[in-house]
Amino acid sequence: PFHQRARGRARASARAYPGAMPFDVDAMIEKAQGCQLLEPLATKALCERLKLVLAKECNVKPVPTPVTVVGDVHGQVYDVLEMFKIGGPVPQTNYLFLGDYVDRGPFSVETITLLALLKLRHPERITLLRGNHESRQITQVYGFYTECCRKFGGADVWHSFTELFDYLPIAALVGGSVLAVHGGLSPSVLHLDQVRILDRFAEIPHDGPLADLMWSDPDPEKSGFVISPRGAGYVFGPDVVAKFLRLNNLAHIVRAHQLCMCGYQVLFNDSLSTVWSAPNYCYRFGNTASILEISEDLGRFFNVFGPAPESERQRPGADASTGGAGGGG
Repeated sequence: PFHQRARGRARASARAYPGAMPFDVDAMIEKAQGCQLLEPLATKALCERLKLVLAKECNVKPVPTPVTVVGDVHGQVYDVLEMFKIGGPVPQTNYLFLGDYVDRGPFSVETITLLALLKLRHPERITLLRGNHESRQITQVYGFYTECCRKFGGADVWHSFTELFDYLPIAALVGGSVLAVHGGLSPSVLHLDQVRILDRFAEIPHDGPLADLMWSDPDPEKSGFVISPRGAGYVFGPDVVAKFLRLNNLAHIVRAHQLCMCGYQVLFNDSLSTVWSAPNYCYRFGNTASILEISEDLGRFFNVFGPAPESERQRPGADASTGGAGGGG
């Protein structure tokens, strides 16, 4: 019923939007790949069309292998373009993004515009999950709202994208045996079916299972669930992961959400991986990044890369849109 209502809202919203302007998605992709902004009306049209696509996707989207998994990118659009050079272009490569497309970095509008266009053009070849930064509250604190207002003279583009964020799936099931999610696990979720029945079509709440999936982190020093120092979600130990994998007949969990200085981290006897895809995070952490390539037989390879030369040239100075740094997504 949640998905039916969401599809109804998306169709009603699309009908209410006149959409008189021509909409050439290939021309828009070419423009976005050159890091050029779309007009606000074109952005509105893009979001309305993409909501219709996302409303059909379930909370836990099945994703076939092979697939390349991408962690936080946080508005570093030149590094996203470099990542596509390393991992291969869409649609030749199948991509699964784990969220946190916006905030922190100075090119959040360009980043989410490019990924949204690619999703609209190749809906079966790219999956976009929701991260904790795909929310109205967080984007008003960490840069995306300010960036939209600065680049467009108002908040209309921000409204278009944050309404779109409500439609993003929560998780993906890769090859039937790898769970992909932005943050981590929840004490309220023992079985994937409990995620499948959540109403995701709204702002991320302050607590509860949806918030936990977006905000939680693994910790090898902990057991069970412990309240997170982030102020939302939990920290969880290897016993939690082992139980969840066993109950759901899964082999591995891949997630993002935490800065890894070498681009990735593997924990809990190879049962959980963190992938981080924003090199030299905030243009000052000096970290490398990675993408996780999962083969047809579920083999995993972390393809590590550094910042793009364009990113170095485009490093911002003191820019209000970058927000604070912190320790990850």
